[in-house]
Amino acid sequence: MATPIQIATRKSPLALKQTEMVQAWLREALPEEQFEELHLSTKVDERLSWSLEQRGGIGLFTKELEDALLDGRAQIAVHSAKDLPTQFQADLCIAGYMPRARANDVLVHLSGTPAPKTIATSSPRRRAQVGIAQKQAEWTTIRGNVATRMRKIVEGEAEATLLAAAGLDRLDITTHEGLEFVELPIDQVVPAPGQAAIAIQCRAADLPRYEHLFCETTKLAVELERSFLRKLGGGCQTPVGAHYTDGTFYIFHPEIGHTTFEFELESLEEIDAILDSIFSDLKFEQ
Repeated sequence: MATPIQIATRKSPLALKQTEMVQAWLREALPEEQFEELHLSTKVDERLSWSLEQRGGIGLFTKELEDALLDGRAQIAVHSAKDLPTQFQADLCIAGYMPRARANDVLVHLSGTPAPKTIATSSPRRRAQVGIAQKQAEWTTIRGNVATRMRKIVEGEAEATLLAAAGLDRLDITTHEGLEFVELPIDQVVPAPGQAAIAIQCRAADLPRYEHLFCETTKLAVELERSFLRKLGGGCQTPVGAHYTDGTFYIFHPEIGHTTFEFELESLEEIDAILDSIFSDLKFEQ
């Protein structure tokens, strides 16, 4: 029997659910193959006291999975696309993306508290944008998986937190006792580049085996968003939002606030010219 393809993943409930989705997709695309999961812990998973903002955020959730690809323990790795660094370790690349889910952020607050006094998030992007509407809020942080963060709000560590709608959807969470969920419009709170997309990473030498198996629409959108962030030189510590959907590119940047551009993106080769034009119009300080 052929050796199973090993899929590296973090151990969180959301990561495991996303890996389950990727496995199901690959079993349809490659019915002759067998698959196994390689569950890994990252340093940031083990150190819940770490400040993601102070440590840069991007790449903290991915290094151990990338190491497993490079040393041969795994053939592919599953990531939340928004967690990926803009530059990878040598000889690694993105094989593709699953179809993107609902990309909005969600304000999860104590019932009857639509203007929470304390909102917990480690994301500068969410603070910068949600703070425009929630001017009364003071900001704090809580760490943990989705269920843990919701429990901590109910227990009073803060009155609200911010979560990705895609994560809630994938975990089939629609309600929670004592909490209310408010979906935030994308034009008011622009998602992080890659938010709601699941990325499948592999070694560059294996790319031809996987690159045509996944969602081309999501690939175009996420590669535009990631290229935008790369051109800015930013990471999680930078309060930047970038999201492309249905011909509209939504941007948030502290220098220019919220703005949109309308264009149809049909190929990866168009991205550089489009971004050159956007940067020329907005005159970012790079």
